[in-house]
Amino acid sequence: MNVYDSERMAETMAVAGYSVGCSEKDADLIVLNTCHIREKATEKIYSELGRLKPLKLSNPSLRVAVAGCVAQAEGEEIIARQPLVDIVVGPQSYHQLPELVSKAEQGRKSVATDFLADEKFERLPKAALPRKSPTAFLTVQEGCDKFCTFCVVPYTRGAEYSRPAARIVAEAAQLADRGVREITLLGQNVNAYHGEGVDGRQWGLAALIRAIADIGGIERIRYTTSHPSDMSGDLIEAHASCAKLMPYLHLPVQSGSDKILKAMNRKHTSGQYLRLIESIRRARPDILISGDFIVGFPGETESDFEDTLRLVDEIGYGQSYSFRYSPRPGTPAAERVQIPPDVASERLRKLQLLLKKHQRAAQDSMVGRVATVLFERRGRQEGQLAGKSEYLQAVHVDCDEKKLGEIAEVRIIRSEPNSLAGELVN
Repeated sequence: MNVYDSERMAETMAVAGYSVGCSEKDADLIVLNTCHIREKATEKIYSELGRLKPLKLSNPSLRVAVAGCVAQAEGEEIIARQPLVDIVVGPQSYHQLPELVSKAEQGRKSVATDFLADEKFERLPKAALPRKSPTAFLTVQEGCDKFCTFCVVPYTRGAEYSRPAARIVAEAAQLADRGVREITLLGQNVNAYHGEGVDGRQWGLAALIRAIADIGGIERIRYTTSHPSDMSGDLIEAHASCAKLMPYLHLPVQSGSDKILKAMNRKHTSGQYLRLIESIRRARPDILISGDFIVGFPGETESDFEDTLRLVDEIGYGQSYSFRYSPRPGTPAAERVQIPPDVASERLRKLQLLLKKHQRAAQDSMVGRVATVLFERRGRQEGQLAGKSEYLQAVHVDCDEKKLGEIAEVRIIRSEPNSLAGELVN
């Protein structure tokens, strides 16, 4: 979502006469777009600001903006902690960036952190910058009403807001006209989408996917990130009936322990999650499941951790993201007794070894099979292109650059640590 937001900010500033620069030293404006989901991500912004300080001292006309969720969460504190910052703008207010830059040029610092999701999307300019990739992100839903006890998203992104379907479909059509072949629909809880449909009725995500699938030029559709509680029957059915919806689903579970899931306020049990995965796999047997995991959550015992390992073995995740619990200020879990860091780190090490085993097994099973690959960029080696399979696996192939932006059948010949090697079928 931050990638999408950064692109929209660049396009907003393009309307104001700015262009994307190649060097910080030559920049008139530097925007740092931030994430607040983990402590490490938050602290990184202050490290980056410290690095920019000499540049600002040598060039007083340079303007520095902090955008995104750290901006939303910390507001004026950012300027107090690092006075070189001229603008603090939250994720619902970045359509105001040209106006804020104008104020900064007059020596006035600004903090804009209002929750105005509908106004933001209404005022964003039409996409104008040239596309460099045949893939694109498209935000359809923002915010969260779930209030997991470890998460700051409801406080930094606000309540759930779904964009009207007509605007989303129009934006997808514009992307198709600009050469985009694959669209990933974005939302903090993207499968909670409940926007006004083109027909005036409320649409869910499945209806939106089908409408985008009707757009000429769009060949692939993905969506992320989903919540198990919002995985509706019609969305599961879409995986069976919509050929353009790719066989990949990121569906975070966070823990395999019912006790910890309850403490996290996840509103589902491990058993319900397992049955949901069974239903999804019946609809699309070849689907690759990806997940998120938090270890070392307050109150997690060794037995709770073993429950997570058992769930991982039962599901067999083809991809995954795992983290040691990071207390976030203002969230309920941050006030609880914390697990010792060394214990949490050791659990994370064990979990990641198991997850890596399953991911490698999923990759190895592709050897000898034919995958469809959308070539997105040049590879690391001369004469090589890289792209993604229908299962979102990285694939590299020795082939002509004319294939860039195309989808081709590729026979997988080798499984490597984090990617697949293939050859063109024809």
